[in-house]
Amino acid sequence: MSASQDPFAYPKVESWGSLERNPQSSNCCSWDGVECNDDSGHVIGLDLASSYLHGSINSNSSLFKLVHLQRLDLSDNNFSYSQIPSRLGHDLTSLTYLNLSMSSFSGHIPSEISYLSRLSILYLHMPYSLANLTQLLVLDLSQNQISGEIPCLLANLTQLTKLRLGHNQITGEIPSCLVQLTQLTLLDLRFNNIQGAIPRSVFQLKSLEYIFLNSNNLSGYLEFDEISKLQMLRGLRLSLNKLSVQIKTGFRAIPPKLNLLELSSCNLIEFPEFLKYTSELMHLDLSDNNLQGQIPKWLWNSTSETLLFLNLSHNHLTGYEENPVIIPWHRLNSLVLDSNMLRGSLPIPASSMAVYSVSNNEYAGEIPEKFCNTGTLTILDLSNNKLKGMIPKCFQNLGALQILKLRNNSFRGDIPQICLNTSMELAAIDLSYNQLQGKLPRSIANCPQLMFLNLGNNQIIDTFPSWLGTLQQLKVLILQSNAFHGTIGKPASSHEFPLLSIVDLSSNDFSGSLPSDYLENWNAMKSVDENEQIYIQSAIIFGMYPDIFHYDYPITVFSKGVELKYMKTPYLLRLIDLSSNKFEGEIPVIIGNLRALLLLNLSNNTLTGPIPSSLWNLTALESLDLSQNQLSGKIPTNLAQLTFLSYFNVSHNGLYGAIPQSPQFDTFQEDMYQGNPGLCGKPLSKKCGDSESATPQTTFEEDEDSGFQIEPDWFVVLPGVITGLIVGVVGGNFWTAKKHDWFVDTFNRRRRLAKRTQRRREQRPWSY
Repeated sequence: MSASQDPFAYPKVESWGSLERNPQSSNCCSWDGVECNDDSGHVIGLDLASSYLHGSINSNSSLFKLVHLQRLDLSDNNFSYSQIPSRLGHDLTSLTYLNLSMSSFSGHIPSEISYLSRLSILYLHMPYSLANLTQLLVLDLSQNQISGEIPCLLANLTQLTKLRLGHNQITGEIPSCLVQLTQLTLLDLRFNNIQGAIPRSVFQLKSLEYIFLNSNNLSGYLEFDEISKLQMLRGLRLSLNKLSVQIKTGFRAIPPKLNLLELSSCNLIEFPEFLKYTSELMHLDLSDNNLQGQIPKWLWNSTSETLLFLNLSHNHLTGYEENPVIIPWHRLNSLVLDSNMLRGSLPIPASSMAVYSVSNNEYAGEIPEKFCNTGTLTILDLSNNKLKGMIPKCFQNLGALQILKLRNNSFRGDIPQICLNTSMELAAIDLSYNQLQGKLPRSIANCPQLMFLNLGNNQIIDTFPSWLGTLQQLKVLILQSNAFHGTIGKPASSHEFPLLSIVDLSSNDFSGSLPSDYLENWNAMKSVDENEQIYIQSAIIFGMYPDIFHYDYPITVFSKGVELKYMKTPYLLRLIDLSSNKFEGEIPVIIGNLRALLLLNLSNNTLTGPIPSSLWNLTALESLDLSQNQLSGKIPTNLAQLTFLSYFNVSHNGLYGAIPQSPQFDTFQEDMYQGNPGLCGKPLSKKCGDSESATPQTTFEEDEDSGFQIEPDWFVVLPGVITGLIVGVVGGNFWTAKKHDWFVDTFNRRRRLAKRTQRRREQRPWSY
């Protein structure tokens, strides 16, 4: 994990050493991040936020000599879960501002922090000594690992205006004692495990402007008319709990300044009529409810000039009350309507739109050319519909596009010249399961940020796209089930495909030898950094109150003799599938260097020679399919030491000799060896003779510290700026609790525990 998450982060202190040695710049007041008092020259401010700092702060650090320091910002660094030094409270008593958030501190918060009597802004954790900071105005303990319940000591902070405890592991209920915080304007408890009902006392805090309680375990009924008591309310987030929001018929007394409303997963069965009377609503999320029928016309009449974000996904909607040719919200930036039953033609996005996501519906017809008039379009997801025709050539002009997903439709013809503009930030292309033809456009090599390319199950006729090797971010390359042909050859340099970890070239017409030179270059398959994210995703930050959204990339692979469907691509998955081609020659020994490989499928080719014993080095291997070839010789006995191997198929070759015996090999069925009349030993009925059984039996104990632990769940986000909104796309990850069954059965057998921040929320293709 990077020490800093901000995309504009840089090591500020790196230049300090050279400046100190330079007589002309030895005055530290001119150094990056340092602020001094103009009169006294004392250092009064130190801003080292997002500076790639790591390690721990020693008690003898020169930091504690800055006794006049008033502002200290060490946020967004990585202090390796060390403790917050107690000397902060002893020596830096002039501090009025202290920010240690998102910096991976752990342990107890030193009580000495309470000595900072002048402190008015604190971004930290939560010790009981906080009760002494009675003049505190802002308390931000978000994005730490705080556990336990919310203590009533916070009620002593009667001057508090903003309380942020989001993205932690807080349990228990919301305490009623918070009613004493009469000055509170912001209550942020989102992304925790808080239970029980929302206490009515919350709605007595008349100064509240923002209530963020989403993504917890809150339950019970909430009468929405309670909200009308909060006339200052601007933002309300109740999504992703177990709440049932009750809205009385005829209710219309909503707070007049309400501009953000999230009621996802709140058991709504109809559109709230009070939305007719909103005048400032900019952000509306009613996803994952039981809304049925059509989107009412009054909804866009009342919000057409104000709404920027709309999420109605995961309902049972069939269309609009009056089918509009153009999306009827004039200022709309983001439209998320995935997983409904929407029919008819695709409405044309508004000119201001950045996100258009309507996957898993029943839209039919062709993509209108006018889609290309939306120059700000960043996310376009039309997957899993009934669309047909050609992909408009003008898509090559969508310069802001970062995610393009047209998977599982009936598009035909050539792929447009995507990335003609080399400045494009395109991170993912998924055009799989269509009827696309022609050659792969060479312009894709101009997509420097591309990390995911899935063109599987089309009718593309071309040679191996070696020119994609210049893409330094490419992690997933899927070309299965097309008409690619010819030999793969050698890479132009040793730096081709440096991050490639999933390669599926199966069911094509490739010929010649296996690409040993490429295998030698694929360094990402040689080791895995377990501190990396758990899924290959794109993380998006945007909105009026910048939110994190995530796009998953589903893939379908054939392994273990079955079709495996991943709704999201595991980051730790290392896969090579070259099956069902016309490869010949021997399996290169070099493949044994790909120690992180989990799935290897070379079946249904015309490979000859022995099974290389170097495969023993693939200690993480889960599935090995060498069936339907012309391999000869014996099965290497050292393969019995692959303790995670749960699928092994060498059927229909020319192998002979004794089958290795081990607890792992004892689990493989007879049909995994059929078509090799020379093989003997368990599980076959043919017994081995003395010479054949002379091969020593391999016995060993499973190493409980080997392999990789795949646990879902933490996230990294890098934002970028596009058309006034924060919109970033990176290969990040997010939280989930719903694991792929196969994933559980295989990967969770691994013993080495990687540290992951647990999240509980089910991950959807588009999610918070």
